[in-house]
Amino acid sequence: MRRREFIALLGGAAAGPLSARAEPPERTIGWLSPRSSQSDNLTAFRQGLSQTGYIEGKNLTIEYRWADGQYQRLQALAADLVRREVAVIATAGGPQVARTAQAATSTIPIVFQSGSDPVQDGLVKSFNRPGGNTTGVHVFTTSLGPKRLELLRELIPKASIIAFLVNPSSQISEMQIAQVQEAAHAVGQQMFVLKASTETEIDLAFETLVERGAGAVLMSADLFFQVRRDQLVGLEARYKVPVMYEWPEFVAAGGLISYSAARMGLQMGTYVGRILNGAKPADLPIVQSAGFELVINLKTAKLHGLEIPSSILARADELIE
Repeated sequence: MRRREFIALLGGAAAGPLSARAEPPERTIGWLSPRSSQSDNLTAFRQGLSQTGYIEGKNLTIEYRWADGQYQRLQALAADLVRREVAVIATAGGPQVARTAQAATSTIPIVFQSGSDPVQDGLVKSFNRPGGNTTGVHVFTTSLGPKRLELLRELIPKASIIAFLVNPSSQISEMQIAQVQEAAHAVGQQMFVLKASTETEIDLAFETLVERGAGAVLMSADLFFQVRRDQLVGLEARYKVPVMYEWPEFVAAGGLISYSAARMGLQMGTYVGRILNGAKPADLPIVQSAGFELVINLKTAKLHGLEIPSSILARADELIE
């Protein structure tokens, strides 16, 4: 049941449906993502586009390029979108994807969604004046590792050892490891890091963490793991080890718990539409997500033999029964 709704910061970007103006001409944009077509949810993105007058299949064509969790494919996919001369490239999945698009073109506008600080990552010059051909939204994702660890420890206080699973192929994996290790050290939590970048390595990681006595697992924020969602949830059930995930889709699929920032797909779609209507990326400020969402699967908690503390239940935004 939904406990409360979140309000996304629109940053003045909301433009109502075009009613008094003529319908925009047909355009083509690119969508570049390290996810798969099954794990990408573009509903809100399309809604944002429609608010600026662009409807897929009517006056808009979207060229989709999915890397299926393989970061090494991004360069060729971005180059293909540039060859097709799309009007805008929208990128999902963090700085690595946006940086790949920037390397492919300095003229085609880019609208990114990133879970880490885009200024620190070198994607833009500043939040208010991005500069260049790039703008986008900052969703607090990778920086939530310490908070997810805190919630996991509160949920399972008897977990003397916690495993942290990361994808070494990600350019931000070391940053996430450093943040979580610092948080664990500050509270005296024993933790070890496991790395996996293939389906087989994920299986081996779960075998290893059980052998090493991990009482819970913290997942890092990574697009490859989103592609392998069903595998991860299945391993949680098989080994009966509680797991904290990045997004609520894992919990809906049977995972235990997730903590995430509010989605920003609507804002991305609105920005792409505004650029198609003549706005310059350099003049569109970076928008940051507002609000966070804690989701718990009560059925999975019972399978783990867990009693959810009242302190966590009170803060939950959705309970899946």
